[in-house]
Amino acid sequence: MRTTLTLDDDVAAQLEAFRAKEDLTLKQAVNSALRRGLMELSRPRVRKPFRTKPIDMGRCRIPNLDNIAEVLAELDNESSRR
Repeated sequence: MRTTLTLDDDVAAQLEAFRAKEDLTLKQAVNSALRRGLMELSRPRVRKPFRTKPIDMGRCRIPNLDNIAEVLAELDNESSRR
């Protein structure tokens, strides 16, 4: 396939350095770089799972959190005692 390709100056400089180091033609260097880049892009990313560090917050001051009305009443009683 024949096409016209416009490269940014920094990419052209890197490609030229790669071409000279590997003693390749421009066509070979471009194809090699594109193959490597496309293979890298198609690989699934391996991400480390997010972990949170547990901390001890002491005992729960409210014995039962199932009934929100009780929890709110208990909190209201505590704030009125202060």
